[in-house]
Amino acid sequence: MSKKKPLEGIRVLELGNIVAAPFAGKLFSEFGAEVIKVEEPKNGDPLRNWRVMYKDTSVWWHVQSRNKKSITVNLREAEGQEIIKNLTKTADVVLENFKPGTLERWGLGYETLKKVNPSIVLTRISGYGQTGPYREKAGFGSVAEAVGGLRYLTGYPDLPPVRVGIAIGDMVAGLYAVIGTLMALRVRDRDEEKKGQEVDVALYESVFSLLEGMLPEFDLTGEIRERTGSTLPGVAPSNSYLCANGSYVIIGGNGDRIFQRLMTAIGRKDMAEDPKYATNQDRVNNVEYIDSVIQSWTKQYPIKEVQRILDGASVPVSPIYSIKDIIEDVHYQSRDMIQEIVLDDGQKIKTPGIVPKLSETPGEIEANGPMLGQHNEEIYKEFLNFSYEDFKRLKEGGII
Repeated sequence: MSKKKPLEGIRVLELGNIVAAPFAGKLFSEFGAEVIKVEEPKNGDPLRNWRVMYKDTSVWWHVQSRNKKSITVNLREAEGQEIIKNLTKTADVVLENFKPGTLERWGLGYETLKKVNPSIVLTRISGYGQTGPYREKAGFGSVAEAVGGLRYLTGYPDLPPVRVGIAIGDMVAGLYAVIGTLMALRVRDRDEEKKGQEVDVALYESVFSLLEGMLPEFDLTGEIRERTGSTLPGVAPSNSYLCANGSYVIIGGNGDRIFQRLMTAIGRKDMAEDPKYATNQDRVNNVEYIDSVIQSWTKQYPIKEVQRILDGASVPVSPIYSIKDIIEDVHYQSRDMIQEIVLDDGQKIKTPGIVPKLSETPGEIEANGPMLGQHNEEIYKEFLNFSYEDFKRLKEGGII
């Protein structure tokens, strides 16, 4: 008998759009939760039309919305709001990323939903959180990266700050939304009254949480960490180095024993044994010289030879992968991180695999991103006992 998936039996109503909440919903759906994605009736989630398209649908859609069910509801209309309240009665989680106050204006705030279902967990993702002076400000992931301190650190000191090439602020917030929701579900399941709660995730706080020890560092010393290009401040050596064929390699030799192995491998055993470089702080004080020594060595060899030598010495090393390199990499392939799906017309496309790996109850890609409203009939008949006349009236009225 096959084992249950970790989140099987959990039902999630996903009300959010584009990235943060749908990214969280994707993780729930990959591990067995029934995720019912609620979209506006005419165009659906804007992500359906973002970036590279195949026919009339974004290929990103088939990553972000896999395993989900799509229904259409006009949340701005009273009848649509009643539909959500009725669906909430059967749900464990409502997941949203609207501007704070939006659900309340629609009569769907937490105080309302918990009256409908006292066990509901309402997980909310927003730019600045549900409280505080900035709560009503518009907040996208890019802005959160700036307010959260990440953008200030990204790039070279003599150039303007740059962004990471993905929606990292949104995705980190999505991860925190999943973590917070699972915590809330665990608390609910241990509570005698099975009470739910509200989970408040702010994009800027999610980004801010990644800033390592910068806050106490500044508090104690007044030091503001600045942009440092390809290096990591206070850690040495850790940098990108040019190889003979014009490619760059990343080398992380910042562990004390790793540094010794690195310097021995590149023919500088004298530096490996020199007390002047024995600890990380010692090396930080001499980082420019150390980097120049490593760079002189890497420039003598093509990148594959650099990697071969340092892999043999058990030193962290890697070329800088493009997506083409990732697809061709045997390790990605062996861990099922490059999977293939088949679209409705038979077109095959590659898609990322599942993270994390569970030994006994792994996640799975069971369905592609759904068509808009694909599951209306299934959900509305099963949960709300809609008749044919109900469907026709609500569809003609723009409610579904």
